[in-house]
Amino acid sequence: MIKNIFFDLDGTLLPMEQEIFMKAYFTELCNRVCPVLHIQPEILIKGVWKGTEAMVKNDGSRTNLQVFWESCAKICGKDILTHVSEFDDFYNKEFLEVQKSCGYNPIAPETVKVLKQKGYRLFAATNPLFPTVGTHNRLKWAGVLPSDFEIITTYENSSYCKPNPKYYQDIMEKANILPEETMMIGNDVDEDIIPTQGLGMSTYLVTDCLINKSGADLSDIQHGSFRELLNYVRMLPDVKK
Repeated sequence: MIKNIFFDLDGTLLPMEQEIFMKAYFTELCNRVCPVLHIQPEILIKGVWKGTEAMVKNDGSRTNLQVFWESCAKICGKDILTHVSEFDDFYNKEFLEVQKSCGYNPIAPETVKVLKQKGYRLFAATNPLFPTVGTHNRLKWAGVLPSDFEIITTYENSSYCKPNPKYYQDIMEKANILPEETMMIGNDVDEDIIPTQGLGMSTYLVTDCLINKSGADLSDIQHGSFRELLNYVRMLPDVKK
């Protein structure tokens, strides 16, 4: 019986087109940080992507935060490490403008509400590439609260990234839950669905902002729109405490 639900955020709870989101994100970030660091936007963007690549390849020996800044500094210069607080402040201020690049789906918070009422344990399994403050803000943009979830993965508390199956295993170990009692809900076939199925988890692929880079056959994957997902979770049994 399913007792635990993992929710992806970007493209699932929070509707978005990744290219549009990233363009808005880098515009705001460069406008805030580049004048302080005295570097060109293309250098900062290159550094952020280098740090992101390092997080995706993280082997679990250090936090994503540590590997991000180490790799980013190799491109942007070590001086960037003295301005980390500038980035933290950015996520509380200018980053809020990036919400305009995202959509809003009222069915998402309704689905979370239904699952909570039924007694399911909820986890925000969003790829931990952002700091806590940025991740919490994106959850709020989706109409849900950080307090709705037992664990929210961020670059401070994670040492793996999607699509590494160890990312999902790490959450389950921290929460002391079993894969056969857990469902992953996401929009990315290769990051959210295939790795979790390999661990023995149930899955539901949300197709509103579908990403299927590998061209996987969806006939073997439980899938549907977010409205169909809501209808599905309404039929799920209550979890016995």
